[in-house]
Amino acid sequence: MISCIIIDDDKNITGVFNDILSLIGLQVVGIGHDGSDAIELYKKHKPDVMFVDVNMPKYDGFYAVEKTREFDPDAKIIMVTADFTQETQQRLEELCVTALIYKPFDPKQIQNVLLEEYKINLS
Repeated sequence: MISCIIIDDDKNITGVFNDILSLIGLQVVGIGHDGSDAIELYKKHKPDVMFVDVNMPKYDGFYAVEKTREFDPDAKIIMVTADFTQETQQRLEELCVTALIYKPFDPKQIQNVLLEEYKINLS
C-alpha cells in the first residue's frame, strides 16, 4: 500500500483529500497544516508520497519542498494548488516537484497523477 501525508492549511480540504486518497487505496499516515508540519511528518513517517498545498501562511509549500529535498532529494512530492500564475509554475519546475494537481480537484485527476507516477492502477 502506498503511504502518504497531506499538507494544507484548509482543514476541510485535508478532510476531503484524506477521504479521496483512502477510497482510491492510499494509506494516509499524517495530516499537517503548514510547511513546518510537512517536514516533521515526512521525517517521522517517510511516506511514499507527500501532497502539499502551495500557498499556506507562515511556512508555505515551497518551504516544505526545499527542506524535504535537503534530506531526501528523491522524495515524491505532489503539489496541490489553485495558483495558476506563471511565477508559481516556474518555481515548481525549478524545485522539480513530482506532479501538480489543480484545485478544485476530483478523484479521477488524483488517480491519473498516481497512475503516471507509480505505473499502477489504484481503482
